[in-house]
Amino acid sequence: MPRLTSLDAFRGFTVAAMIMVNYPGTWEHVFPTLQHSEWNGLTFTDLVAPFFLFIIGVSITFSLGGKQGQPNAGVLYRKILWRSFKIYAIGMFLHAMPSFDLSNLRWTGTLQRIAVVFGITALLFLHTTLRQQAWACGLLLLGYWAAMTMIPTPDAPGVMLEPGRNLAAWVDQQFLPGRMWQGTWDPESILSIIPCTATCLTGVLVGHLLASGLWTSEKQIRLMVAGVLSAMAGYVVGLHFPVNENLWTSSFVLVTSGFAALVLGVFYYFMDTRRATRWAQLGVWFGKNAITAYVLGDLLALVFYGMHMQGASLNQHAVDALTGLGMQPEWASWIYALCFVGINAIPMYLMYRKNLFLKV
Repeated sequence: MPRLTSLDAFRGFTVAAMIMVNYPGTWEHVFPTLQHSEWNGLTFTDLVAPFFLFIIGVSITFSLGGKQGQPNAGVLYRKILWRSFKIYAIGMFLHAMPSFDLSNLRWTGTLQRIAVVFGITALLFLHTTLRQQAWACGLLLLGYWAAMTMIPTPDAPGVMLEPGRNLAAWVDQQFLPGRMWQGTWDPESILSIIPCTATCLTGVLVGHLLASGLWTSEKQIRLMVAGVLSAMAGYVVGLHFPVNENLWTSSFVLVTSGFAALVLGVFYYFMDTRRATRWAQLGVWFGKNAITAYVLGDLLALVFYGMHMQGASLNQHAVDALTGLGMQPEWASWIYALCFVGINAIPMYLMYRKNLFLKV
């Protein structure tokens, strides 16, 4: 299947946004929408992780489409599982840096979640039809909704959906090894793999649409309509099962997948229909080497946040310089984050120019 420039750009801007929200100038002064929601609700930052899983789903359709039922299935299985292992290992390596204190290691995280969900979704894709994938997505959302809202939380007076006191947190407390992000619970929980897989499957369904033989205009219309309907459905479900990234609720899946479809629809219209690509080149640079860009951001952060000069880190010096010019602290923190993305963009641009694309 042909490669979608719009998908590369969407992936790249999502990674760039991930770097931006992960590395502000100072965590003491960050605009609210550039932070994760404390619990229920939705911010710009909350969109980044589901967008990436959605994009992975679309990519699975294009990379594995037509390979179902082939005699070399064992080769495909090994490739999928090996790639999942490598992504997971990279995530663990980044968590371990720089002290490599294995006794205090966190076993979950962004890349770890991506690794597990990619492996599950890719294997599911190879053994199911479009209709079965749609049913699987719906059943995962309904099953998770039912489990979280109907099964009483152990050691609690009933069903709970509070931080650290809910079914997902209880499962982690019983079975998740290592350190948890919030002490007694982790946003990348074991149970949330279920709705995260559903998010990836929404991308698979969109991938089927974009790879179909429909007219381009019909693809665009269906994609945008699906995005609106999914977001609306998520709002309705959220009245009973609130939109919450930490729990990755079913309503959160529907709302964020709807938004992802709408954003991809805009990229698809301009880049793959109108062939207007120059405005999104930054996204293409990052998108062609997405995992490399993510890892590079973490490595450079060790320098900018860990290297101290005259009693302060480089990022703090930058924020102090901007605030010294009269800029409000939140703006200074955000400007620094954008500059940090720009620094990461330099090697991404050079790799793109040299056609150097590192595959994981």
